[in-house]
Amino acid sequence: MPESFYERDGARFVSTELTRGPWDPETQHAGPPAALLGREVERLEDGDEFQVARITFEILRAVPIAPLRVEARVIRPGRRVQLVEGTLSDDEGEVMRAHAWRLRTGPVDLPYLPQGEAPPGPDAAEQGDFIPTGQAVGYHTAMEYRFLEGAFLEPGPAKVWMRMRQPLVDREQPSPLQRVLTAADSGNGVSATLDWRQFLFINVDLSVHLERLPVGDWVCLDAVTLPQPNGVGVADTELLDARGRIGRALQTLLVSERD
Repeated sequence: MPESFYERDGARFVSTELTRGPWDPETQHAGPPAALLGREVERLEDGDEFQVARITFEILRAVPIAPLRVEARVIRPGRRVQLVEGTLSDDEGEVMRAHAWRLRTGPVDLPYLPQGEAPPGPDAAEQGDFIPTGQAVGYHTAMEYRFLEGAFLEPGPAKVWMRMRQPLVDREQPSPLQRVLTAADSGNGVSATLDWRQFLFINVDLSVHLERLPVGDWVCLDAVTLPQPNGVGVADTELLDARGRIGRALQTLLVSERD
């Protein structure tokens, strides 16, 4: 059993079976590669002084379970606001691209601080079974799920706590940003409104807005998937931790019937 989603090999990151997604046994769930790009963004200069406030991932093609290269750079420098670009590539070229706004953090004396209601914790939730994938190892075994509302095999909105069982990169402790990005791409999966056996509803992007970074290992997704008969859909997910709301994730979905 792999001990991390990715193993370092010089300048490359070797994808392990833990990245495997539900749609194709040879391709990754988009959560781990999004987190790998987020990791590279965090490592840019002055990363401790800035927070990723919004990061959008464009999934250019299915991410293979293969060695990957990741790069990031600041494309709009600034003392308080920076725009960052990142790319993830295999031997054939880019597979995913990210753009992120980094904002410099600092204390602000606000008269009122809306927090939102904190959800019941993971101990109040029920463990949920993943959809049948036919694979013994994958993203579904690398993540822990505890449902407050809904379930994978119960169509409709869902509220679920998630946490990583394994680190993103071998011998590294995942950062709060990595934890939320690894989980956020699951919004369309946990709140599926269509039968997995009959339909595909694959996201072509992921956009995550963060008011603050999560506290603790667990991230809560309060998600709804909205497919339309024209073949387009959206998954809308509120992101929370034990203190309350931390942000929101949106996914654009390609909806189709399976062959």
